[in-house]
Amino acid sequence: MNLGEIQEALRREKLDGWLFFDHHQRDPLAYHVLGFSPARHVTRRWYYFIPAQGEPAGLVHRIESGVLDSIPGEKIKYSSWKEQLDGLGRLVQGARRVAMQYSPQCAIPYVSMVDAGTVELVRSLGVEVASSAELIQYFEARWNQSALNSHLEAGRRVDRMRREVFQMIGERTRNVGTVAEVEAKNFVREGFAKSGLFTDHGPIVGVNANAANPHYEPTEQISKPIRRGDFVLIDMWAKLNQPDSVYYDITWTGYCGDKAPNQIQTIFEIVRGARDSAIERVQSAVRAGTPLCGFEVDDAARGYIQKQGFGEYFTHRTGHSIGQEVHGNGANMDNLETHDERRIVPWTCFSIEPGIYLKEFGVRSEVNMFIGEREALITGEIQRELVLI
Repeated sequence: MNLGEIQEALRREKLDGWLFFDHHQRDPLAYHVLGFSPARHVTRRWYYFIPAQGEPAGLVHRIESGVLDSIPGEKIKYSSWKEQLDGLGRLVQGARRVAMQYSPQCAIPYVSMVDAGTVELVRSLGVEVASSAELIQYFEARWNQSALNSHLEAGRRVDRMRREVFQMIGERTRNVGTVAEVEAKNFVREGFAKSGLFTDHGPIVGVNANAANPHYEPTEQISKPIRRGDFVLIDMWAKLNQPDSVYYDITWTGYCGDKAPNQIQTIFEIVRGARDSAIERVQSAVRAGTPLCGFEVDDAARGYIQKQGFGEYFTHRTGHSIGQEVHGNGANMDNLETHDERRIVPWTCFSIEPGIYLKEFGVRSEVNMFIGEREALITGEIQRELVLI
């Protein structure tokens, strides 16, 4: 925990402090930001308050009085609920507006870790509770140079694996052959392992109608054959198999044949256009130094698809934050599933992945964008044309 940096951020956001709360380890964000892991299971409530000025302090149950010993500040002890309320009042005394892992109306569920009752309890002390969403992004989603280097290297290896799996599918499907979706999936997983990459699940390999299911994943029990004349979507994500590395996450599509049908080609071009519109929206804002929120990027991609008459078939957000987990804790490019008002900030990364999902097939095109101090970069190869497998 960098106390000085946290307090500087609190002053910048015009907050009197940041109140952390946990019970039964329900809030992993609290432990990440504060930089400690509990020595044993947490069965009693604890609070930790970092003021914008001054020394932090904690409130702990006497049964688990050592839970916050590894972080600085006085620790107030309680046993009864009355002592807890009195202690909490002492922690936030003088504060008018504090951040908690809370999001109004659960607009950003990734931050909504504190239960409604605890928010009510803090408010009963005359304190306004604000969302910690921007703070969480600042302390949880920003990368350092080492993380960026790991992402770029993972991208080179994943892109190589992407080329190899499309080549394998082509070799198997020529001359009236077939390959099962799950075989292609396993081919990628084995290639990841040989390349020093790690992923927790996936990849998605979907043929024809299965490509229209954004979260489809073949298994040994559920898998379709891929043949000549089929459309194929592959969504793959991985990171270097080493500590503190971050993910690279892409989706490419292809057609098993020499020329894709007009409908597939048309939908691909619309999705490509939506992707590029979102990319340009980000890059133009970063070049100009103007603030940009996640929902505005979603608007750029979604607006393009809506103008082409396919808005109802774009059924998910445009992109998600990327970090040590493939879905990170920063701003999402989203004005559909949530209205994400978090600002896009330097040293963060996210996906741009619009899609159109029809009954017969679905197209998604996904790239990763890294935001530097004065530029926004696509961090790997970008699909310009359908892969003719």
